[in-house]
Amino acid sequence: MVSTETVAAAMGAGKYALALEEACIRFGIVTPLEKAHFLAQVAHESDGFKTAAEYASGAAYDTGSKAARLGNTPEADGDGQKYKGRGLIQVTGRSNYESYSRWKYGDGRCVRNPQMLADLPDAVDAAGWYWTVARPGIPAMARADNLVGVTKAINGGTNGLADRAKRLDQAKRLFGL
Repeated sequence: MVSTETVAAAMGAGKYALALEEACIRFGIVTPLEKAHFLAQVAHESDGFKTAAEYASGAAYDTGSKAARLGNTPEADGDGQKYKGRGLIQVTGRSNYESYSRWKYGDGRCVRNPQMLADLPDAVDAAGWYWTVARPGIPAMARADNLVGVTKAINGGTNGLADRAKRLDQAKRLFGL
């Protein structure tokens, strides 16, 4: 059986490949099909492992209903920029940063230093956390080969579905599925 690290490297993960292997073990992402879905989603969300930070400024998350859903507060000027999407799955919003930080560190250090989610090990750990803790229904959808369901759980819609499907096909092929 081919390793997650080998598949991730073949998909262009570079410096993230070993960390992705370790995260799959730590987070219980163990079936080849679920690992294929996980790698496809993180590859898409990170623009082919080119970035662990959203390209947009995050200003769209400063006000309105989207900001409120993400826990960004209008009185905290710039929350959208501070807590824009980071990590290999673009974890977004003050409340998600806070939840991840409390889960991993037991404190709010990622809220105080949001850049942590764009750097190793947190860029990968936040993706594993989002996959298994923040959205616990994702693993079952991935094991059922439900690309649309997984994508909606991560993205809130089907943004980038064609690219996600292409990356999933690549990962499946590399895993021998």
